[in-house]
Amino acid sequence: MEPLKTAPTPEIKLHFLDYWRIIRIRKTVILAVFLLVVITATVVTMILPESFASTAKIKVDRDVSDVASLGGGQQISGVYDPYFIQTEFEIIQSPLVLDQVIDNLGLGARWTKKFNMETPLKLSDTRTILGRQIELRPTRNTSLIEIRVYSDNKDEAAEIANEIAKCYAQYRQDQRKRLTENGIKIFLDEIRQQSNEVARLEKVVDNLRQESGIVDSDPQSIGPSPGMEPQTVMHINSLKIEQEMKFLQSEKTLTELKKLPGKKLRQAIPTTAPDGLLNLLLQDLLTAQTKLVSQRSDLGELHPDVVRTMNMVKDIDSKIDDRVEGILIGMEANVAALKAAVDGAELKLASARSNDMKVARESREYFRQKQELDRLKKFRDVLSLRTLQEKIDVIIPKSNMVTLVGQAEPNPRPVRPNRTLNIALGIIIGLVVGVGLAFFIEYLDTSVKTIDDVERSLQAPVLGVIPQNVGYLMEEGAESPHAEAYRVLRTNLLFSRKDDKLNTIAVVSAGAGEGKSTTVYNLATVFAQSGQRVLMVDSDLRRPTLHKLLNVTNSLGLTNYLLKQNTLEEVIQTTGLGNLDLLASGKLPSSSLGILSSAQMKNLITELKQRYDFVFFDSPPIMGVSDASILASEVDMTLQVIQYRRYPQPMNIRAKQLIEKVGGNLMGIVLNNINMSQDESYYYYSGYYHDYYSKNEASEPVSPGGKNGAGTEKPRTDGKSKF
Repeated sequence: MEPLKTAPTPEIKLHFLDYWRIIRIRKTVILAVFLLVVITATVVTMILPESFASTAKIKVDRDVSDVASLGGGQQISGVYDPYFIQTEFEIIQSPLVLDQVIDNLGLGARWTKKFNMETPLKLSDTRTILGRQIELRPTRNTSLIEIRVYSDNKDEAAEIANEIAKCYAQYRQDQRKRLTENGIKIFLDEIRQQSNEVARLEKVVDNLRQESGIVDSDPQSIGPSPGMEPQTVMHINSLKIEQEMKFLQSEKTLTELKKLPGKKLRQAIPTTAPDGLLNLLLQDLLTAQTKLVSQRSDLGELHPDVVRTMNMVKDIDSKIDDRVEGILIGMEANVAALKAAVDGAELKLASARSNDMKVARESREYFRQKQELDRLKKFRDVLSLRTLQEKIDVIIPKSNMVTLVGQAEPNPRPVRPNRTLNIALGIIIGLVVGVGLAFFIEYLDTSVKTIDDVERSLQAPVLGVIPQNVGYLMEEGAESPHAEAYRVLRTNLLFSRKDDKLNTIAVVSAGAGEGKSTTVYNLATVFAQSGQRVLMVDSDLRRPTLHKLLNVTNSLGLTNYLLKQNTLEEVIQTTGLGNLDLLASGKLPSSSLGILSSAQMKNLITELKQRYDFVFFDSPPIMGVSDASILASEVDMTLQVIQYRRYPQPMNIRAKQLIEKVGGNLMGIVLNNINMSQDESYYYYSGYYHDYYSKNEASEPVSPGGKNGAGTEKPRTDGKSKF
């Protein structure tokens, strides 16, 4: 038999129902984790001590006075600066402020008594405790800061919050006053130094004026008095600059015009060098061209009027070119004249500057020293004015730097722990963790979970789906609620046969405990109940089971026949169902472990094919013992039983490969032990059709050939023996 060809693995697409199936199957894990998290969150929330909170809101500005200073330099408040606010956060929580709060309220002694401590709290320890109780929050896009204090005493929380705001405001004012006073001292020292330097320079300036004989008509001036030479230089320089500007502008205009082609030059000339005659010629050209276009469309190219108009256009066009050339020549002459004027102005300016420099050299040192003296006097005056401003600023109140916007009040309701929020978070986290753990466990579980898993990984059809906790159909009867699952398996198996002569079936599985013996027992029962002569052969020589299910002896069986100790008639036993027989395993001698591969076994299978309509062979796990592989190669058909969520998929795939490697004819898969209550997707395959088939199976019409509608033979009524 040719092994099944392995088809390409189809793409896995998850549906919402797949997720819901995982949740239903793992609901115990989800519920356990959920309850654990919720109960833990609730218990921890209930045992946490209550904490009250009070909030003081302050408005923080930069260092500004309540009124404008003398220099009008008051800073603008209310501008949001995240770096400034963050800096103030650090200051509020620093020892500069907290130590003052601790001292004003006596928190060290108070908390020593509160915590029943034998030794007084250190300042650093008290500061650490206070820092943990403080929470600062900025108000977005404002200069407002919320000082929130937590405490188990609502009055203490409000008191500490208000005291922090008060101490911070006092710190800002004291710091500003201290910095200003230090600045004033520096200013006074600098003023004394500048006054001494001014007195020295005054003597130097007086000596230079007397030695050089300089006439300084304006004592306040810092340069020579204006005479004829400077005025002449300024006048000539002004004329020169004006001539240069005209020359450069004219030259640039002429250069750009010469670069333009003929048509663009005609368009630019009227703008840069307006000319009345040129404008008239351009207007006449436009009129003539318009007329020419009209005549051409009406009269044609050879008409005398058209020829006359064309000559007129050419004549006007020639006159325009002549006029444009004349304008350019005139502009060149103008540029040359401007250039000559600029050259003359430069000569006059050079002469005037020479005279002016001579006068300046003679008085340069005097006026340099006088300028230095004037600079020092101005600097001394600025320092004096600034010192006066700072002295006045010191006494101006600065209460606007820190303003208490909202005073802290005792809050009668605790803010910690937030029981509602904590329990709600516990519920949410419990659900998330529970569902996540369920999906993680499902991810780690590589066993068979769905029919799609089987058909996708093994590339073999699922012929039957057997529910969990099935009974033995021989005891429960044909109307058993589990019988329909095996009737579906029987029908699928019969329709999967390519030849009606194929009637020996081996039931194998990858591992132990997957339900092979139960499947053989119930499937054989269903076949027998439908009228076929059926034999069950217990070929599991290591752990035989079928004789226990039928409560019969195992002293005689398959091994006795294969070892030629007994005949076939002696080893076959009858059951409570008339047309269902059993061939037990028999006792296995330790020296006869390979008897299933003997020629006697092949002769037995051939004999049984002729005596019975169907022969079912129970086998050991195919992964652990070679007997199952040998059996699969000798029978006509093989069924592989896979238990739901028991063994990894690679193990089942390996079992299928072993069957195909020995030439076994794998008809399909039986998915066993399905928990219908957890996985509703399997209900379709078993429970839904149970009532329909159980009520109508007895009334199915007989088809030609003596078979019922399910493709099986009717029970024999001729009274003949089995053999």
